[in-house]
Amino acid sequence: MAETAELVTNVSDTARWVAAFRATESARPDALFHDPLADRVAGERGRAIAAHTPRLMLNGWNLVTRTKLIDDLILKTIADGCDRVVNMAAGMDTRPYRLDLPSEFPWIEADLPELVAEKNELLNGESPRCALTRTAVDLADPEVRGQFLDEALAGAQRALVLTEGLIYYLSDDDVISLAAALARPEIAWWALDVNNRAIVKRMSKATTELLANAPWQFGPVDPLGFFADLGWTADEVEPLASAAHRFHRLPWFMKPTTLFPQPDPRKPIENSWKPWSSVVRLTHG
Repeated sequence: MAETAELVTNVSDTARWVAAFRATESARPDALFHDPLADRVAGERGRAIAAHTPRLMLNGWNLVTRTKLIDDLILKTIADGCDRVVNMAAGMDTRPYRLDLPSEFPWIEADLPELVAEKNELLNGESPRCALTRTAVDLADPEVRGQFLDEALAGAQRALVLTEGLIYYLSDDDVISLAAALARPEIAWWALDVNNRAIVKRMSKATTELLANAPWQFGPVDPLGFFADLGWTADEVEPLASAAHRFHRLPWFMKPTTLFPQPDPRKPIENSWKPWSSVVRLTHG
């Protein structure tokens, strides 16, 4: 148990985990996306974490599906008039190097100083396809986060903020604080992945050893209702399980779940035992 727990020493290590599965997906002949830098940024630690992934996440189906859905959502949002992407807790994301983006499009990444320094070194010499800025900042500090947003959003009118793979590691109070911080006129959309209580309970049980140092926390019974109470409304919702089934990535033992009606995310999810996980795009006001 101790050896497994040491693979993920903190939340930042999960970024390497996701990158390892992006690399595996990119090597498939029917890949949903191609990320030539994924294996490099995953490194040995990322590959080791992936090797200890629980059966519930077989082949990283949920992480691969999430990546594809957010890829598509970002491009759709840019087509809808987005003038900037601010990727908070960007981890080892490499979208600025692989998505078809306008060369002058502003893309701002932010993460902890140690991770940013490592990423800069790993990607030294690589050229992004857009106007990329990478910022070292502790986003958990509200004052520092506010200063970062002031600088990152200067001149923006319809920005998209991305917090992929972040909020379920936060407490309810942390999510409330983040939602308030992002309720700014320069931000038109907020893209993130959300899980209800049933998913968080299952994942917490399955990853007790692996994520002992980075446990999942945030998982309300009705995630979209939680954000609606904070003034945020979902205008795009893509459930992971149905998308994974469509992409032929859903594990065989989970396919029977697609035979039953899926919860309507736009209505209150009253039954906490029904698992529900989605990529969503929120608007404020």
